[in-house]
Amino acid sequence: MRVRLAAPHSALLLRLAVLTAAAMAVHGYHFGTDDGAVYLPAVVHSIHPELYPYGAEFFQSHAGLSVFTAVVGASARLFHRNVEWTVFLWHLLTVFAYLLAAWRLACVCFDSARARWSAVVLSAMVLTVPAAGTALVLMDPYLTARSASTPLSMLAVGAFLAGNRREAAFWLALTALVHPQMALFAAGCLVAVALPAKWTSPLFELSPWANATAAALPLGLSFTPATPEYHQAIEMRSFLSVLHWRWYEWLGVAAPLAILFIFSQLQPRAATPAFRRIGRALTLFGIVATVVAVVFASSPTLETFLRLQPMRAFQLIYIVFFLLLGGLVGEYVLKSRYWLWAGLFASIGAGMFFVQRRHSPYSRHIEWPGSAPANPWVAAFQWIRDNTPQNAVFALDPYYIELPGEDHHGFRGIAQRSVLTDHYKDSGVVSLFPQLAPEWSREQSAQQGWTHFQLAGFEQLARRYPVSWVVLQGAPPEGLHCPYQNNSVAVCQIPGASGLM
Repeated sequence: MRVRLAAPHSALLLRLAVLTAAAMAVHGYHFGTDDGAVYLPAVVHSIHPELYPYGAEFFQSHAGLSVFTAVVGASARLFHRNVEWTVFLWHLLTVFAYLLAAWRLACVCFDSARARWSAVVLSAMVLTVPAAGTALVLMDPYLTARSASTPLSMLAVGAFLAGNRREAAFWLALTALVHPQMALFAAGCLVAVALPAKWTSPLFELSPWANATAAALPLGLSFTPATPEYHQAIEMRSFLSVLHWRWYEWLGVAAPLAILFIFSQLQPRAATPAFRRIGRALTLFGIVATVVAVVFASSPTLETFLRLQPMRAFQLIYIVFFLLLGGLVGEYVLKSRYWLWAGLFASIGAGMFFVQRRHSPYSRHIEWPGSAPANPWVAAFQWIRDNTPQNAVFALDPYYIELPGEDHHGFRGIAQRSVLTDHYKDSGVVSLFPQLAPEWSREQSAQQGWTHFQLAGFEQLARRYPVSWVVLQGAPPEGLHCPYQNNSVAVCQIPGASGLM
């Protein structure tokens, strides 16, 4: 069945804009944090290619697979906006696109306006809910390539469900340009939707216990084991191997699949045939992804395949799951009782706001472009950006991004300077690009014992690498020239360090 979706009108766009602002107020916005620490320097580099003379491969590896950072950088040059404003406006745009895509999906799955709006409002309130144990949330409160690929994937699924296959192919192609890996998951979802019901009906006649047993059977593939350096990076990211997941992370896999299975057997009021169809497809999609993930984790010889991260399929599964759930809540629970709408969604929003504040307690909930930073680490990074040579190479505690008070802000993107690798975010890059593992391992070894370094230790580091500046927590050791200090960190120059010539 082909469904014609009307073009968005001004009243709808206005409502979605208001909902975008509400989502921002609930979930916040942070500049260059978490995975944004990888994407932000690529954006900066696309605008200012003279920056990052050392170690750029640790963010360019991602950028080389996507047009996203180049497009964001080009928009900054076109509209004459600085990096902070450009990234902030793109974040707003991608959240708006997410809600627009949710609306289009809701229109395909539901006939009634209240079911559609309940689905979209719930989608807005749960943007930062984690997707099982994948280390992904539905939509990041910072800008990455996933910020754009997620709504594009949703538009592809919605168009395909509506029978508009050319449009679906268009959105899928755009997703591939932005984030090839996430495009594969979107394509897998479309394949599951396209399968005839008679092919998948045996799956829905089996008991859940039989399906779970089938998902646990390894296939016995054999490939070359990972190198020691790459194994070290993989071991740091336990979420890559489902065999390391905790019981509640597995519950996050089983519960939505069980509920989607139930949805596939129902025909609720106000739901279209697409409701059951997508429920069936996502159940199958989730089981297949879990099987593949268990296979990859079943043997050390398959360790290099873990970087494919098949459980990332659950990001899209969670998105549609909450959308379907929200539609049913609106139709059967909220109805026309507006006080109940306000109470339910305000409660969910307040809970998500509290979680986000606990995640970044030393930073502003919304890090507005151009505002003075509340976070002392970010203040130091901004001073570095404005007061040190563009070709300077820095070093700081390789564990800095997890230190109390740092709130996961990445150095490269905010300070706009080269730096030796860190232990957390750069190991994530290595987990996807194993060729970087030897250099990452060498630099980690050179920085071992950082917290006990004195002047001699920093001078030795400067002899091995073109490091001329360091960022230190607390009082700096004697012999370092430190032109900037605040109550948490000091920015210091290593005497006699030549740096890059």
